[in-house]
Amino acid sequence: MINGKQVMVVMPAYHAEHTLESTYQALPHEVIDHVLLVDDASSDNTVEVAKKLGIEVIRHDRNRGYGANQKTCYQAALDRGADIVVMVHPDYQYEPRLATAMAAMIESGVYDLVIGSRILGGKARQSGMPWWKYVANRALTAFENVMLGAKLSEYHTGYRAYSADLLRAIAFQSNSDDFIFDNQFLAQAIIGGYPVGEISVPTKYFPEASSINLPRSIKYGFGVLGTAMQGFAARTGLLQPALFAGIKRRNTP
Repeated sequence: MINGKQVMVVMPAYHAEHTLESTYQALPHEVIDHVLLVDDASSDNTVEVAKKLGIEVIRHDRNRGYGANQKTCYQAALDRGADIVVMVHPDYQYEPRLATAMAAMIESGVYDLVIGSRILGGKARQSGMPWWKYVANRALTAFENVMLGAKLSEYHTGYRAYSADLLRAIAFQSNSDDFIFDNQFLAQAIIGGYPVGEISVPTKYFPEASSINLPRSIKYGFGVLGTAMQGFAARTGLLQPALFAGIKRRNTP
């Protein structure tokens, strides 16, 4: 716990048998009340490794997609009474030890969503991010900032912490089951008036780290453009896209 608030780590997993244990061991267990892994029908030993480590496991009966995995993660976290939910990829690409700082930023009440940014530290390329991903990240982020009226360093990190209040306020079950889920949720939070914080997070790039291929990256990029334009329409009152229709607006102090 952090100041009496329950902290839960959720791990959306797919073929993570080689990196799960090292990720789990690096977590700050002194502040984490519960760890849950949702396996998206992996064909390797991810589930067996998780159970050996004592991690609670939910396993999808078929591969449903990255977004669908997160839907299961967040609903399970709410069902278990978590106050703060930190999503940690079990591929050890992001630094697990920083979950404490991210959870504390949520606990402070200043932020409802905190993202671990690969860009803030200025070493994304030195850490191994492919140049084409870096260029796409910067271009898409600039476009989204203009469309959504925000000033984030990036929108495409998979390291995030949420308040339970935010998870209850966003109708995330209606979002995509694919990779664009992350982007949709972040845009919904911004349009809903929920403060988003950032923390610099070092990352690693290696063969076992999860990544999407070029065709799926292109599909994701077009999805980002569509989400941003819908967000602009919702923010300016031009239209009320369904993606932003079910958001409970944050009560400002």
